[in-house]
Amino acid sequence: MNSTATTTSHAGVMDPELRAAIGRIARVPQLLIACDYDGTLAPIVEDPSKAVPLPESVAAIRALASMPQTTVAVVSGRALRDLAALSRLPSEVHLVGSHGSEFDIGFVERLSPELIAVRTRLRDALREIAAAHPGVRLERKPASVAMHTRGVDPQVAAAAIEAVRSGPATWPDVTVTQGKEVIELSVVATHKGTAVDQLRTQLAASAVLFIGDDVTDENAFGNLHGPDVGIKIGPGETRADYRVAEPIEAARALGLLLETRRHWLFGERAVPIERHSMLANGRTVALVTPEAKITWLCHPKPDSAAIFADLVGGSPAGHFTVGPERGGLPLGQRYRSGTMTVETRWSGLTVTDWLDLPAKETTPDGPAIVTGDSTLVRVLTGRGRARIDFAPRPEFGQVAVQLQPLDDGLLVLGSNEPVALYSPGVEWDVTNDGGYESARAVVDLSAAGGQVVLELRFGTQSLEHHRVPIHERQAAAEQPWKDWVAGLRLPSTARELVARSALTLRGLCHETTGSILAAATTSLPEELGGVRNWDYRYCWLRDAAMTARALVDLGSTEEAEGLLRWIDGVIERTGGHPERLHPLYTVDGYELGAEAVIDTLPGYAGSRPVRVGNLANHQLQLDVFGPVADLIAAVADARGSVRDDEWRVLENMVEAVRRRWHEPDHGIWEARLPPRHHVYSKVMLWMTVDRALHVVRQHGGEDRPEWVELRDRIGANVLEHGWHEEAEAYSVAYGHEDMDASSLWIGLSGLLPGDDPRFLSTVLKIEADLRSGPVVYRYHWDDGLPGREGGFHICTAWLIEAYLRTGRRTDAEELFALMIDTAGPTGLLPEQYDPLAERGLGNHPQAYSHLGLIRCALMLDNMLKQ
Repeated sequence: MNSTATTTSHAGVMDPELRAAIGRIARVPQLLIACDYDGTLAPIVEDPSKAVPLPESVAAIRALASMPQTTVAVVSGRALRDLAALSRLPSEVHLVGSHGSEFDIGFVERLSPELIAVRTRLRDALREIAAAHPGVRLERKPASVAMHTRGVDPQVAAAAIEAVRSGPATWPDVTVTQGKEVIELSVVATHKGTAVDQLRTQLAASAVLFIGDDVTDENAFGNLHGPDVGIKIGPGETRADYRVAEPIEAARALGLLLETRRHWLFGERAVPIERHSMLANGRTVALVTPEAKITWLCHPKPDSAAIFADLVGGSPAGHFTVGPERGGLPLGQRYRSGTMTVETRWSGLTVTDWLDLPAKETTPDGPAIVTGDSTLVRVLTGRGRARIDFAPRPEFGQVAVQLQPLDDGLLVLGSNEPVALYSPGVEWDVTNDGGYESARAVVDLSAAGGQVVLELRFGTQSLEHHRVPIHERQAAAEQPWKDWVAGLRLPSTARELVARSALTLRGLCHETTGSILAAATTSLPEELGGVRNWDYRYCWLRDAAMTARALVDLGSTEEAEGLLRWIDGVIERTGGHPERLHPLYTVDGYELGAEAVIDTLPGYAGSRPVRVGNLANHQLQLDVFGPVADLIAAVADARGSVRDDEWRVLENMVEAVRRRWHEPDHGIWEARLPPRHHVYSKVMLWMTVDRALHVVRQHGGEDRPEWVELRDRIGANVLEHGWHEEAEAYSVAYGHEDMDASSLWIGLSGLLPGDDPRFLSTVLKIEADLRSGPVVYRYHWDDGLPGREGGFHICTAWLIEAYLRTGRRTDAEELFALMIDTAGPTGLLPEQYDPLAERGLGNHPQAYSHLGLIRCALMLDNMLKQ
């Protein structure tokens, strides 16, 4: 600490460095705020009994003390009883009296007889000194005696202080604390610094903010370290790093802390999840809000760390924002038809966003060479003035970066990956917030010829001008998407939404590996403010196979073929033991690292924790083989043949089923509970062998009697043991009465026909127990986690299919209409929907939700044609 505060706030204007320090400490996981009383919360007055705290300070402290992960303490030289009576602060605020000697009213009872005797001698000696020095006032406390000289003749005061210092202050077992016009003698060796340290330890505080004005507060300032912040009020030497002039400015600092921490804990104005639009280029994905703020982008792969994580961390976690200088909501946002390009429009300004592939340059010898990696392109067109805010925060905001302005843009320095923002003609103003630099600019589009181009280039620091005009590059980026969607067999039912869902699923495909993401994001909450926040940026065998199957049904087999090659590679790495497959893998096909929590991020709308990785990686989920076998059968039927790698995957799946079908598992929903014999898992095991037999019989292989016997044995087992007599339905697991939407697959798989009374009864039971308006919940059984979740779009889709299979076409059409009405304005769906709050929940966009929409539209379309 320094002998004098490094920064000073002047009346009415807070020092920028202090403001930045408050911004940083407001975002620590566990915060302790400790303040002195006299001269800090309450102005100094002649009569100490009339020292009333400032209303502004009380309001801020009350609000801070009521927040989660936030503790407030008042550490004063006053006796605890007097402090409580005078401050009248709520019980949520910890009161510490007598410079840290008193943490509760019963403290005095814990003094040893020897210390009580010393305290009695102190009181007698100080009473004699006070009697000899008119005007001096004594204050008796449980473990100490304070002598006040405020308002006393200076010579008398000095003589009294000297009498104390040369007398009782020299006794053994006596601790002396001297402040402004007060000297205190205590039989307990403590001070405000040790009191704050004790609070820090008890509360496991990540950081401490301490505010004080007195000499006695220097002990606390001196004990601060690391991310702690100390604020000194008034003049004089200090070990605090920051200074304000008077208590009202300290109140303003507490108010800023309150506002910033409230945003951090509960989320800045959280844009509804379903209103985000996704950009994609087959290598990574990004999310953009309706106001053209890039709030999510991971690099170099979609399961890498984020460079923009505003979505789960607020502005400090990184964003890239463009909008009109005057502000205001946009007129609208839309995808360009048949593409993954998003346009956001204001009057006088249009922002066009897409993710481009690496630039290709032709060498003198002819072949193209690839430079850099993905590029986020943002084209501003119009005639007005636009404001641009660029705040890259690599590694989820854990890495401080510097921005170096050059002639045609900015270099992002300090991260492992080279990054450059090409922005010719833009003049940047770079600011620093505690080591995190941001850049801001205002551009006049009229003066710039009606267009400004911003290119965030990854994997390179090149700011060279691209030789291909931007409109040609946009056309080249969009054409593959347009060609692909034009080749699909789209239904007439919800045609445009199906096309958007198909494009979304293709956008979740990682083209360089063949894997398919379950969703684009991590930790978007299943319950606002809750802990059900998971990382879905990986490839689940089940989700990916279902996604590819939906695209096969639309006429595209490319994604399925790529995924099956990826699965073949994953199986090969098991060393011939496909039954050891994990439920999910990284996009590269390798096992995930340990699940971790980024505790510096507040989460979407304050929903913590923010997780990276997924513990479900270690679960046994036997159902994963079924969707893969079903996909192989669909691809083989579409193509008319089976490739060697696909046949190899199929045989491995059946072998895995043979070895493990009789075991309990964790099930499709990955509940962190002991394994059970889940009905859905057993149905999927049956489906694995059933689809394998279909492939054998339809595509030239020899029949496998041993497979027939295995299939029939599994089918008989689940039909007998999965039925629950009291529920009159197929329930979640053998012997458990609770219902689960996944049990609808007893009929959706073909194991039972649509008119089987057992399937009809199961549909009715799930409808009664789990449907609520436009959604179907997965289950209502206790999964071991606190809170609850929204309805799952994929479960809603399953019930729509079940309605159709059981002849309830009108009910299916009505529920489908309700389901698609929950989509965001650009047609995207997250994982879940809350029918009461009428908003989306869960990771976004979710492959399950969009493949479910596609399946339902195709089935409804087929029904219309019949």
